[in-house]
Amino acid sequence: MKLTFRWYGDNDPVTLEKIRQIPKMSGIVSAIYDVAPGEVWSNESILALKSKAEQNGLEFEVVESVPVPEEIKYGGERAGELIENYCENIRRLGRAGVKCVCYNFMPVFDWLRSELEHQNADGSNSLAYNELTVLSMNPLTSELSLPGWDESYTKGELAQLIEKYKKIGKEGLWANLTTFLEKVIPVAHEAGVNMAIHPDDPPWDIFGLPRIITDADSIRRFLSIVPLEENGITLCTGSLGASVDNDLVKMAGEFAKRVHFLHLRNILITGEREFHEVGHPTECGSIDMFGIVKALLENGFDGYVRPDHGRMIWGEVGRYGYGLYDRALGATYIAGLFE
Repeated sequence: MKLTFRWYGDNDPVTLEKIRQIPKMSGIVSAIYDVAPGEVWSNESILALKSKAEQNGLEFEVVESVPVPEEIKYGGERAGELIENYCENIRRLGRAGVKCVCYNFMPVFDWLRSELEHQNADGSNSLAYNELTVLSMNPLTSELSLPGWDESYTKGELAQLIEKYKKIGKEGLWANLTTFLEKVIPVAHEAGVNMAIHPDDPPWDIFGLPRIITDADSIRRFLSIVPLEENGITLCTGSLGASVDNDLVKMAGEFAKRVHFLHLRNILITGEREFHEVGHPTECGSIDMFGIVKALLENGFDGYVRPDHGRMIWGEVGRYGYGLYDRALGATYIAGLFE
């Protein structure tokens, strides 16, 4: 196991100097943020990021993420060209020493919450999701301001995009994911890079947009498409754990050897499709963090781990979910679980 920490580059208020002081921290998880999805990352930018990490005693072996353009997901005319660009990024990252790439295949938005500053009883605040709040907004008739939604789309562009996904449906999205995997995974195999798809967050359809990486059955289907070891998953406990139907301990045991990246965070489920994020320890929320780690280790997991979203505590202000203090506490708790 290698313990890592998400870092958003030079503009991240959590500096590399602070990250390196967290016990057992081996490296950062980052990306090139000034290049549009679908474009090729320059070798110079990749190596510059690696150099910054190494100057602070940290490794750069995990990328989160190389974004998959929407046109690949819905199967547009440029999909083939964009997939080749994606493959070139994997080749370049492999040459630079990157061992794992986290990505997702979620239409339009990567994750969705209804609240950024849910007030917790202990005085902290955290991200939260309430289905009724989310569904009270119509993306085709109102300006959306939900966390996780890409607000760069105009109403017209958003309407067209949603219509494209409704037209292809879940099976169309599966077909386009299959095309992507059949092109990318052999390249990753040659480059020595493990690809780790992130589950949908939350793991159910929203606004008529299909979500397909949501449970054990869908993960089995996904892994069978290209049965190479490099075709693996990011086991995100907070994403999959939002559904009470998912047995995370059982899933951790079954998929352990294909889990290349582990996002550990806890949530407290408070109602039907309603939850908020809490401290990492098992007793803080609804997820058996100890049981998940135990199942992973007993079944051969040896990948990268990072503390996922943290609360904002002790008056910290910063990127929601990605402050220093609670994630650092989470990292030390995670290190203890593995020890």
